[in-house]
Amino acid sequence: MDINILIGDLIRYYGYLGLFVVAFSESIIQPVPPDIFILGASIFGLDPLICAVISTVGSVLGGITGYILGYKLGTPVFIRLFGEKYFRMGERFFEKYGVLGVVIAGFTPLPYKIVAWLSGIFDMGVLKFTVGTLIGRFSRFLLIAYFGHGVSMYFGI
Repeated sequence: MDINILIGDLIRYYGYLGLFVVAFSESIIQPVPPDIFILGASIFGLDPLICAVISTVGSVLGGITGYILGYKLGTPVFIRLFGEKYFRMGERFFEKYGVLGVVIAGFTPLPYKIVAWLSGIFDMGVLKFTVGTLIGRFSRFLLIAYFGHGVSMYFGI
């Protein structure tokens, strides 16, 4: 089964819980970002603020899980999963930006799951990581959810 169909059904049949699951799993390993599902959920009637909050909570908890996996499993497992190229790029990214890099990755299309794992590998404080994730992810998800709500209002969906 196509992962997009699976995740789409998850949102359709499970609503907010589906958003939580998508955001949680994307922050650890799953390749499909939650943005399109947040957008779709808010276009088709789910409350945009609740969509953003639920997705943020899922993403933060998934990010902390990725952080712990990075911390416990370390560099060899990371390289096996994501590749040495991403490890080296992440190393330079963290040297340059530190916790601001978590905010940047949380808000932009940068692969957040990689930043979550690397935050654990490089032993960034979990509180710093969590605050950076909250700022980046909530801002992004809120913007996407209210954009979807605006589209819904404009087109009368």
